[in-house]
Amino acid sequence: MEDISSRDKHSQQLLAKYKALPPTPPRTEDNVSERSISSEESEANIPLPPRSSVPTEVLDIDRKTPDAHVPRDPRLIRLTGTHPFNVEAPLQALFNEGFLTSPELFYVRNHGAVPKVCEEDIPNWEFTVEGLVKEPLRLTLRQLIDDYEQITCPITLVCAGNRRKEQNVVRKSKGFSWGAAGVSTALFTGVAIAELLKKAKPQRKARYICMEGADKLPNGFYGTSVKLNWAMDPNRGMMLAYKMNGELLRPDHGKPLRAVIPGQIGGRSVKWLKKLIITEGPSGNWYHIYDNRVLPTMVSPEEAAKTTEWWTDERYAIFDLSVNSAIAYPAHDERLCIVNGPKYYRAKGYAYAGGGRRITRVELSMDKGNSWRLADIEYPEDRYRAVDSELFGGRLDMSWRESCFCWVFWSLDILVSELADSKDLLVRAMDESMNIQPRDIYWSVLGMMHNAWFRVAINKVGDVLNFEHPTQPALMAGGWMERVKKAGGNLTNGYWGEQIGNEKGEELEKGVAKEVAMTKPGVQRAITVDELRKHDNDQDPWFVVNGEVYEGKTFMKEHPGGAQSILSAAGMDTSDEFMAIHSETAKGMMPGYHIGTLDMAAKEALGQGDAVGAQPAEPGATFLNPRAWATAPLHSKKVISWDTRIFTFQLQSETQTLGLPVGKHLMIRLRDPTTGEAIIRAYTPISDQSKAGFIDVLVKVYFDTREVKGGKMTKAMDALPLGHGVDFKGPIGKFEYHGRGLCSINGQKRTVSRFAMICGGSGITPIFQVLRAVMQDKNDGTECTVLNGNRLVEDILCKEDLDEMIRGNEHRARVLYTLTKAPDGWTGLRGRIGAELVEAHCTRDERSLVLICGPEPLEKSIHLVLKDQGWGDDQILFF
Repeated sequence: MEDISSRDKHSQQLLAKYKALPPTPPRTEDNVSERSISSEESEANIPLPPRSSVPTEVLDIDRKTPDAHVPRDPRLIRLTGTHPFNVEAPLQALFNEGFLTSPELFYVRNHGAVPKVCEEDIPNWEFTVEGLVKEPLRLTLRQLIDDYEQITCPITLVCAGNRRKEQNVVRKSKGFSWGAAGVSTALFTGVAIAELLKKAKPQRKARYICMEGADKLPNGFYGTSVKLNWAMDPNRGMMLAYKMNGELLRPDHGKPLRAVIPGQIGGRSVKWLKKLIITEGPSGNWYHIYDNRVLPTMVSPEEAAKTTEWWTDERYAIFDLSVNSAIAYPAHDERLCIVNGPKYYRAKGYAYAGGGRRITRVELSMDKGNSWRLADIEYPEDRYRAVDSELFGGRLDMSWRESCFCWVFWSLDILVSELADSKDLLVRAMDESMNIQPRDIYWSVLGMMHNAWFRVAINKVGDVLNFEHPTQPALMAGGWMERVKKAGGNLTNGYWGEQIGNEKGEELEKGVAKEVAMTKPGVQRAITVDELRKHDNDQDPWFVVNGEVYEGKTFMKEHPGGAQSILSAAGMDTSDEFMAIHSETAKGMMPGYHIGTLDMAAKEALGQGDAVGAQPAEPGATFLNPRAWATAPLHSKKVISWDTRIFTFQLQSETQTLGLPVGKHLMIRLRDPTTGEAIIRAYTPISDQSKAGFIDVLVKVYFDTREVKGGKMTKAMDALPLGHGVDFKGPIGKFEYHGRGLCSINGQKRTVSRFAMICGGSGITPIFQVLRAVMQDKNDGTECTVLNGNRLVEDILCKEDLDEMIRGNEHRARVLYTLTKAPDGWTGLRGRIGAELVEAHCTRDERSLVLICGPEPLEKSIHLVLKDQGWGDDQILFF
């Protein structure tokens, strides 16, 4: 049995010399979240926090991340891998705690590393109220406690991505996959923001209050804004909190100070608060603009990426929560015997609304929405309205406020015989403004605010009912939506993918833009998994993209990525890699190679991974596998310049080598740190092929500018914390250098006597590998000329290493640097790589080969130059 007062003891001790906090309420009994406090003013029972156990150990998974100082509960489900920390509790564990959620099971949405705040620094944590105010404020947490009235309020916070996994199954959004537990409730103690604003005195033209935290992210500090008149309205309940359920905030929840914005999405409740800025317009913070929006459903990810106006239109910004509900019981995969069991089953779940609106009804249906039954609703929040007392150091007085800022619990007793005759159980909720959950999904680019009817499928097997929720969070398998989709059902047909009348199940595209057809009209061949496996070979490879089968033999020689890319995918589903890497032009070419569609059994088999061989239990001699992803953690990051890094990844053993032939490259897969979107790109490491235990990848980071958005992959890599796992796959590419002039292109060997190597920017990396292989072999007589074009001196990558390679090998190699913005005193070449430089330095004969790697404009212009000078296509190779 735990004493609640002990939870407040730490904060009392820490702050005792600054302020004597009021007494804490009585203890909570084991496993019970709702107990009463005695008060002269009231005999009412109010919910108190559940039993809490503060984590004391840092989990092994966090030890190599920037959050190595944060102990956490291992029960939490991680939604974005190791880091950053984005988690939800198992739905039933969350629901079973009751109305209030313990800090250890409270959901967490972190965009990056958790700021480290020492205990002794908490009272002196400083924040400001600035901008369009007559009297700017600079306050410490100690002053906030000493000089302002403290209040305690129950508030439910909800991530805008709650239930996003359901949208992602229909069509992948740019956000990671929340289940239905991105919602939690706590008693927050602090100061009403309105009190601070009264003292700061906003100016007449002030309209917004912008908030900024201390969490430094790839695109600056996290920040957002809400309307100023909302913050000034006591009925809106906006506050700055430093306590949660009677104890000081824990690191993941904003220690030591956060904003709490009731009735709105969690993204508005800024953690680790440092600034309140009063402005005339909404926040210009990157995270306010490019996060927490519901763009129109017809806006594709491609359109959203290229058109900034979609994001800057404040009409699409999310503030108030939409009405929502979910079923906790029956739980996913729960089984109920209908023989010799109870007559009734009690279905239970939660519901919430936004903007302070009350949930007024929750309805359940067992006939696909043709008829509905009212559920019983419990309003624990109302019990606080009958109390006027002190709680956790703040005044608990809600009697005057009609606003509803907390979730409610609903229940309905259903005859087991009725469940046995039903195919599903549906729930929907309505608020006091008659806002009601819709039947169908409203898909949008970020996948936010999903609130379609929550459906639990009922599968009867003999005398047992098996209940199936729509999805499971993150990458966890399970749920009727995935099952229906794999079977070819159309999840958007209005009947949850079930066949209606004579309707045939129809395969849903996995986020493919509908305007790009990748199938051949009239092709109706159904292909079995056995047929597919017969083409898991080099002679006649087939591969699968989005359930459609393509033959690769015809295109192997012409494929820009080389025959190996196709051979590595033979007999496999390569949807993720194909969709991430290939352009709309490449997708438009696919109908020419389309031969059929997988049948239902084949889709099931491929979806379960039956067509993929098992990975070895022990690390092999080489790391890379052309047919499966392998993970390596980030070991170190070396800053070369303001925009260039060398990332070193640790392999699976000290003796393991990468297994990448000279001239080949590999694929790297990771997730965008903001959206969780999978990103896949090809790279060539700069580490030697013989290096064991580690690999080095040189990356030029393309940051956002005012005119152009930066590179998704390079920005995501730059944001990686040490210890974060990254996926690798390969080798890929059509060129390989075997040594002493012998090379192969698409498997066809040929001998060359000289290389003309033309590159720009980070295109040096494959050139670097080939040049080093030639220079390391003193008996390799192949001549090499490198034309390396850049804008500035500092843009030249690997210059010291290149110069060192050439030193002593001047008789067989040279590197020529040319700059478009050369400084005074520059002794190298000037200008772009063009016809004059190519003709002067690239010797053309039948045993010459030009290797090119760089930005697309460079590659296109050099191709035209070489063709004009008489070079044949068989003498030109693009990496």
